[in-house]
Amino acid sequence: MRRSRRAQLWERLAAGDLYNVGFAEFRRLIESFGFRLRRLSGSHYIYTHPQVTRPLSLQPRNREAKPYQIAQFLEMVREFGLTIEPRE
Repeated sequence: MRRSRRAQLWERLAAGDLYNVGFAEFRRLIESFGFRLRRLSGSHYIYTHPQVTRPLSLQPRNREAKPYQIAQFLEMVREFGLTIEPRE
């Protein structure tokens, strides 16, 4: 069975490969974990999650996600026990 691009990206990030990640693809991944875009502030995308006590702020660099912001997301996943939500 073929894994989805989302699953492939998640496995790559979970293994520690945080570089050369497309910003749009990363946004789709975090949204699959239940994060919702709350507002745009300049070039910053501010996401919230009902189980997470702090917002996640993302900002693209040349259409790519910044590695330190990916690391922040991974830490939130671990800290709050988040999982990918099933597609509807």
